[in-house]
Amino acid sequence: MSMKHLLIAILCLISVEVSAQQVTDTTKKKLGDTIKKDLFTAPDTVKKLRSKVWAFVPAAVAVSYGALSFAIHPIRRVDYYVQTETNKTGPNFNSKAENYFQYAPVAMVYGLNLVGITGKNRFIDRTALLGLSAGILSITTFTTKKLTHRLRPNGADYLSFPSGHTANAFMGAEFLAQEYSEKSYVYTAIGYTFAVTTGVFRMYNRDHWFSDVVAGAGVGIISTKLSYLIYPYIRNALTHTDKKGKSTMIMPFYQEGVPGLSFAMQL
Repeated sequence: MSMKHLLIAILCLISVEVSAQQVTDTTKKKLGDTIKKDLFTAPDTVKKLRSKVWAFVPAAVAVSYGALSFAIHPIRRVDYYVQTETNKTGPNFNSKAENYFQYAPVAMVYGLNLVGITGKNRFIDRTALLGLSAGILSITTFTTKKLTHRLRPNGADYLSFPSGHTANAFMGAEFLAQEYSEKSYVYTAIGYTFAVTTGVFRMYNRDHWFSDVVAGAGVGIISTKLSYLIYPYIRNALTHTDKKGKSTMIMPFYQEGVPGLSFAMQL
């Protein structure tokens, strides 16, 4: 399937699903009300990650597979085999579409909410969760790339492992799944389709080995799952009520192009 056909199919799925939600969701507010409520109203509590420890296992296996490619020769030979096959099937492949695909799942989260299809969390908490996920992912991928020092298939540099684009895409796909899987699993499928496509394009562009992409997918998923697991504790520490019943709140703000934090305490 060509990239053009893939994009058309994905857009059709999004259109059908959004239309269905608009028909069935009778509690949806007008666009202006939705934006106002979502931007300026924060809930008292944040839903914790419902998944158990076993939910981390598939992603952990993916990371382990990538790491073992440095020590187990048969796994490393799979890299060479996959790269040879991609060179055969797409010898002239040259596309930078993955630079945009990696951000598509995150864009869907905010886009769906903008049209009134609400996710699990409100804007402030959702954005904080995304920022926490991105922070975990950035530190992990940057450190690992420097430590592993693996040469890319195209020989450009020694920052091949793990695939940052793929990690970012799967982080976004899991973010979309966390926020909207309860609405419909179609959203999850679309998000992960973008993520998988990003990884495939990275291999066809000869930017990464197969094990780089597999490990990147695992890192991305774990980054998001971990942020949803620990964020409620951070949120409760920053916004809480003391023993005397007085509330304390620390909230982000953005005014005249300057981001910051505001602190409020009930006297």
